[in-house]
Amino acid sequence: MLHKIISPRFAISFTFMAALALASCNRSGPNPPASNGPDGESATAVASPKTGFEADLEYVRKGQYNYVWVFARKDGKTIDKDDAAFLRTNAPQVVDWVTTEEGKKVIAGTNFDLAKGNLELLKKRFVVEDYTGK
Repeated sequence: MLHKIISPRFAISFTFMAALALASCNRSGPNPPASNGPDGESATAVASPKTGFEADLEYVRKGQYNYVWVFARKDGKTIDKDDAAFLRTNAPQVVDWVTTEEGKKVIAGTNFDLAKGNLELLKKRFVVEDYTGK
C-alpha cells in the first residue's frame, strides 16, 4: 500500500540521500577530527618548525650518516674560507658540510669515524662536538 503513495522518483532520491548520509557518518581516515577544548579551540598541539641549528642538524641526520660532528672556531668567530679549506683538507671523508649559526658552526655528516683520522689535528684549531647518536 505504501508503494502507491511514494513516487518512484522520490524513492530513488530518498535512497541516494540515505546512502550518502550513512557514508558520511562512518568516516574513518588518517586524520580524525580534533576534539575541541572547553573554549572551542583545537586540543591538538602543533609543533613549531625547527629553525637554525636544529633544522640544519636534522637535515644532516636525514642523510643517515654513521657520524655527525660539529665544528666551531675556538674564538667564537665566523668560520672563514681558510677554516673551511682546513676542514675539507683534513677531513676529506666528510660527505655533507652544513654551515649554521650564522656561519659560526659547521655540521659534518660522514660514514667515517674521524677519531680514526685527523680528529686530534682538527681539535687543535676547532671546538669539536660529536653529535653522533644525540
